[in-house]
Amino acid sequence: MAASTLTEGFAVLLLAAGLFFILAAVIGILRLPDFFTRLHAMGKCDTAGLSLSLLGLALLAGDPAVTVKLVLVLLLVAVANPTATHALARAASRAGVKVWRPGEPAEPAGER
Repeated sequence: MAASTLTEGFAVLLLAAGLFFILAAVIGILRLPDFFTRLHAMGKCDTAGLSLSLLGLALLAGDPAVTVKLVLVLLLVAVANPTATHALARAASRAGVKVWRPGEPAEPAGER
């Protein structure tokens, strides 16, 4: 009984940490000044938040098949998110999206 409670407590901590990282990504999207900094916040926090959430769910899953599926999704996310972030940044750079520099105004809200 105590091991089950400890596992559930650890799973809740992982889910809470995942929620924190996802919330940080949302705040980064809303507050950061340009495409590249927003992309950085989203890429890092999205991968970390989703990975922690999936680990928490895997701990709570009672069925081993569900746990294996969640871990496979986690591995897919761990490979796909950084790859997609890199591809978006490279495409934006090649398209001429300007990098924000300190002292310059942030891009207008209409261009987000």
